[in-house]
Amino acid sequence: MTSRFTPRWYAGATLLGALLLGACDFTVTNPGPVQDSQLNTPSAMPALVNGMSGDLSFALGNYIDRGALFAGELTHSGNFAAEGHFYRGTVTSDDVIGDWGRMQTARFSAEDGLRRMQQVLGSGFETSPLTARAYLYGGFANRFLGENVCTGVIDGGPAQSDSVYFVRAESLFTRAYTIATALKVDSLAKAALAGRATVRAWQGNWTGAAADAAQVPTAFAYNAIFSTNTPRENNDLAVQTISRRETTVWGTPWDSTRSDPRTPWDTVKTTAGKVQTGQDGKTPFFRQKKYTSLGSLVPLAKGTEMLLLRAEERLRANDLPTAVTLINQERAFYKLPAVAPTTVDAAYTQLEAERGAVLWLEGRRLWDLRRWFVEGKNDFLANRDKCVPISSTELGSNPNLN
Repeated sequence: MTSRFTPRWYAGATLLGALLLGACDFTVTNPGPVQDSQLNTPSAMPALVNGMSGDLSFALGNYIDRGALFAGELTHSGNFAAEGHFYRGTVTSDDVIGDWGRMQTARFSAEDGLRRMQQVLGSGFETSPLTARAYLYGGFANRFLGENVCTGVIDGGPAQSDSVYFVRAESLFTRAYTIATALKVDSLAKAALAGRATVRAWQGNWTGAAADAAQVPTAFAYNAIFSTNTPRENNDLAVQTISRRETTVWGTPWDSTRSDPRTPWDTVKTTAGKVQTGQDGKTPFFRQKKYTSLGSLVPLAKGTEMLLLRAEERLRANDLPTAVTLINQERAFYKLPAVAPTTVDAAYTQLEAERGAVLWLEGRRLWDLRRWFVEGKNDFLANRDKCVPISSTELGSNPNLN
């Protein structure tokens, strides 16, 4: 369309050009995006499940640096405003637009993908290792939400308790375990047990949690996948601490320990031999070394956490000797000396330190701080926001939310 501000000569030249070009065939066929119906074939199911994995990693990889700032695992040493809010514990709905969207996408892609898989695979649905993986991703995506957000919202529905995610996660982990066990896919079965153990504990079923956890070997680990192939596949915490200096271990409870293999970090020196500062130009930059590549994997489930879950279950039953034995089994795995707390309260303090180290920079710390704050065992979250709020985008687009 010719604008009313377009010179007449330009409009005429455009018309002449159109007439001349009309004598030639410049037809280009745009195939467009993949049609939804094209995914309704068994050959598309591996890609569908890999997409679930990718969405979960994308959500987790982009959150763990902010989650670490929120939970005091790292100190803000950069210039990003939202990260500063997370570090100060004053998180707004505008700060979490991306995180909320990515977390919910990870959950939805797994759950909706499972519905599609059931339709496409039919009788083969229950006998496919892909199905076990899909249930597993759905369980971890729901646990991720439950451990970090304040409010449950499912697919544009009304506000619910955040515990809805743990309920959903337990069901999904159970289905993953059942199918993986039947198919003898041990790694998926163990991952499902580890995931279910955590969400059972978070719902107060500590006996069930301990029973699941006891079946997971200490050396077991199941990871979220990252890669250097594309920026979307990068581990963003590695980006912020390798490519940039946005977060630092300085100023955290871990900055005084250099020899703990669970919380590795190192100083970075300038050419003049001084300690490098962060991106803000003033905060000492101690670089985390847990994730040394943009493709570093992030654990979703570990046998060492299972030992600590069992230890916490025993502490809740006032069984101090067994709890300390389990804590020391975890420490022995990392070749650390044994500890000997002599009271239940002292053992709880030790347990908090152990979980903090074992799960360091995995996006899990905030939930521990939340539940321990409610129970009066830890006051880090006093006078701070305690969870990720509903994003302003969700508030503005969901008619079921006030």
